[in-house]
Amino acid sequence: MGKANKIKSDLEDITELVEIIQVLKDVADTKFHELATRKDRFARFGESFVEFFRMISLSTVRHPLVSNDNPNIGILGVTSEAGFMGDLNAKTIRAIVAEKERYPQGVLIIVGRKGAEKLAKVQPNMKTFVNLEEVGLYEIAIRIKDYLVQEVMEDRLGKIVVVYPWSKTFNLQKPRTVKLLPCDELLIKQAEFVDAIESVILESDAADIIGYLADMWLVCRIYEILHDSSISEAAAQSQQLEASVQKMKKDKKGIAAAFTKARKGDIDKGMREIFTARMMTKR
Repeated sequence: MGKANKIKSDLEDITELVEIIQVLKDVADTKFHELATRKDRFARFGESFVEFFRMISLSTVRHPLVSNDNPNIGILGVTSEAGFMGDLNAKTIRAIVAEKERYPQGVLIIVGRKGAEKLAKVQPNMKTFVNLEEVGLYEIAIRIKDYLVQEVMEDRLGKIVVVYPWSKTFNLQKPRTVKLLPCDELLIKQAEFVDAIESVILESDAADIIGYLADMWLVCRIYEILHDSSISEAAAQSQQLEASVQKMKKDKKGIAAAFTKARKGDIDKGMREIFTARMMTKR
């Protein structure tokens, strides 16, 4: 039963592949839900941050991180380094290129090796941040923050926009573009919530205080963006793996049907050969 055995081997292979891909999908599902449940930490940080602003009015303080007239723009593009991310990465890269076309003089700053490779022709020698898994998201967020703060404080950049993959729902991921710097909305929110306090002792210069607060807010915001990107990454992986599982299950049914047919054919052939042999022996 040579033909049936060959098809049986193919059937066993695809069965194992379906099981492996199903496990990978389950891992992606678990990762998505685990990351999504951590989102409330950023909301709690924001509430604590606003509470601090109630103590003192800083809305009149000027600092390059919160009030900047420099027209130079940095475009921070966040892409994924994980597998099964081709479609979402392609959409994000197209959104980054569109932002670059909107600001032709804008400077690209790319997170993720795959995005860096794809955009190398758009802007050679651009600043990149890679090896996200090995380095860790928080460490990468600090490195990005340090670089952006240096560029702004040394007056090479004035405005930073971020393009990153965002998961609106589990089934819908798309590129999202937001302004990162200057973070003037911090002072706007502070002016809305500040309490009337008769006297406050400032041990540091007000500009230094707002600079430190903006620095702390910036690293938290970048980390939140990277966290959101990881959520969309897990959702996109799960959907792509689910599509692969369904396709392979369909192929498995076809192979199983072919195996059944081939097995019957081999049995019929064997019976005919036996019958022919017996007739030849009688003769």
